[in-house]
Amino acid sequence: MTLLVSLLIFFFAVIIHEYAHGWVAWKLGDSTARFMGRLTLNPIAHIDPIGTIFLPLILLMTHSPILFGWAKPVPVDFLNLNNPKKDMIWVSLAGPAANIIFAITLSLILKIPLLAANYFVVTVATTAIMANLVLAVFNLLPIPPLDGSRIVMGLLPYHLGVEYAKVEPYGFIIIFALLWMGVINTVIWPVVIVLARLLGV
Repeated sequence: MTLLVSLLIFFFAVIIHEYAHGWVAWKLGDSTARFMGRLTLNPIAHIDPIGTIFLPLILLMTHSPILFGWAKPVPVDFLNLNNPKKDMIWVSLAGPAANIIFAITLSLILKIPLLAANYFVVTVATTAIMANLVLAVFNLLPIPPLDGSRIVMGLLPYHLGVEYAKVEPYGFIIIFALLWMGVINTVIWPVVIVLARLLGV
């Protein structure tokens, strides 16, 4: 039951993350997500059969040392943005920022004495805070196709950005290998712990 609740919380954090990308892109000139019905918090619209259901279940059933998955990315056509190179940075930052804002909101809720005295509320809220912080920090890693790589592409000169983007077809292999070796955990957990302590968790 605890694992199920944790997975549901993590999936909701991913939905918020993807929605934020689509919403900021819409405000900056790209309506692709809105026209495709993806600018919604409805979880059904964000389920990816492989990344959301099949892969996490297989990893759980095989007692994998890592749990990895994803939701269906919200479509963004960067060429439709008012200023594609600059706005790419803001669209990419939107997902992690949404997760951090959600984590801050939950930490403020835990300051309410009546709720802070409820074990179930504290457990769920703490799990949700950690899930959102992990998702935010993880996605800021500069490995294509994570958000951090889009930010780097937006900051690099055009020709260097094009060369950097060529890594993307191998991105998931790199991410999975680094997760398996524990490298990513070594990088993100110190940051997550610092952020959690700042939020009082």
